[in-house]
Amino acid sequence: MAIEVHPFRVREGETVKLKHRPTRVAPLFNSGADYHALLTGYVADMDRLQQRLYAANDHAVLLIFQAMDAAGKDGVIRHVMSGINPQGCQVFSYKHPSAQELQHDFLWRCTRDLPERGRIGIFNRSYYEEVLIVRVHPEILQAEGVAGAPRDLKKRWRHRYRSINNLERHLHGAGTRIIKFFLHLSKEEQRERFLARIEEPKKNWKFSVADIQERAFWDDYMTAYEDCLTATSTEHAPWYVVPADDKRNARLIVSQIVVNTLKDLKSRYPKTGAARRAELEAIREALAKEKD
Repeated sequence: MAIEVHPFRVREGETVKLKHRPTRVAPLFNSGADYHALLTGYVADMDRLQQRLYAANDHAVLLIFQAMDAAGKDGVIRHVMSGINPQGCQVFSYKHPSAQELQHDFLWRCTRDLPERGRIGIFNRSYYEEVLIVRVHPEILQAEGVAGAPRDLKKRWRHRYRSINNLERHLHGAGTRIIKFFLHLSKEEQRERFLARIEEPKKNWKFSVADIQERAFWDDYMTAYEDCLTATSTEHAPWYVVPADDKRNARLIVSQIVVNTLKDLKSRYPKTGAARRAELEAIREALAKEKD
C-alpha cells in the first residue's frame, strides 16, 4: 500500500512551525524484513521509471536535501537511489564555497550542476545554504562580497527567497521537476547520533568540533528553516518535511515521494514510426547477412 505523503508537504502560503511537525511517526513497516522488501520495491520502481525518463528525454528531476547535522541525508540518498543507473543520476554535495565560487552570485555554483533532460540530479545541501547557515552566521556575507552586508538583513533574505523562487519557476517551465526534502530531526535524536559517532570507531570520522559548535545555534537554525520553508514551498517546487528520527521511515517516505514524482511525469518510451521501423529492418537484414 502506498504511503500517504500529503501530510508531509508544505502547502504554498502555509506558515511553517516546526514544533507542530513531527520528527517521528508510527513505523511504516512491520519488521526489518518488511522494511527491506518495501525499500527494494521502491528502488525497482525508481529504476524502471528513471529508464523511461531517460528514454523520453523531455523532463529532468532535481531532488534537494537539507537538514541539520546527523539527520541522515547521506543514508537516504545512498539507500533510496541505490538501484538507479549511475548514467542517469548524479549527486552533488556542497561544502564551503571556493574562492572562485565566492566571485559569483549565490546561485551560480549550483546552477552549474543542474540535471540534463532525462536525468535525476540530487543536491546534498544546495543554494538553500545561503538562507540557512548564512542567515545564522551573517558574517559570511562579508566573505561573499555582498554590497551593504550585513545591513538590512531582512531585505537580503527576502531578495534571496525571491531569486530562488524565480529560478525554480523558470526551471519548472523548462521541464525540470523540483522536489525538496527537509529531514526533520529532533535535538535529542541529534545528541544520540553524535554520541554514537563518538562511541563507534568506524563513525569517528563523521564527527568534528564544528558539529557541536553549530548545535549551539539550534534555535536560530529552526527559525531560519521555518522562514525558508514558508517562503519557498510552491506548487511547482514543494518542500516536504520528513520525520527523520527513524531513518528507515524517512527512507520509505522519500522513496514514495520520488516514485510519485516520476509517475506524474508519465514518461513513455519513444514510439517507433514507419521510417524508424524500416531503418531497423534494414539493419536486421544486414546483420543476418553477416551470419551467412
